[in-house]
Amino acid sequence: MADTQQVDAKAERKVARLTKQIKSFAKEHGGAEGQVAYIGERGARIVLVGEDGGWGDLVAPTYAIAEKAVEKSGITVHESFDGEFAAKVKTGPYEWTRMAGIQVGGPSN
Repeated sequence: MADTQQVDAKAERKVARLTKQIKSFAKEHGGAEGQVAYIGERGARIVLVGEDGGWGDLVAPTYAIAEKAVEKSGITVHESFDGEFAAKVKTGPYEWTRMAGIQVGGPSN
């Protein structure tokens, strides 16, 4: 029983840490929306898009932890990263350079 309590306490600390990071991102970007995606054994990716078009992501060790964190943060959560939600992302020269480099066979210097 003690092992289960330790695991639960560890998971709750991770939820609290992710929630704090999500809220901080939202505050910095005038609000935020998100999407949670399962990424296999690695856990789940929380993609965040701010009202100003800024974006970022966080990785949670499990999908359940990611879901709890976004729920506690109070942000709007989307089922998928497409449509109006994806259109809110603003990319700059850095992202376009990186994407172009990947398309032609490697990162751009």
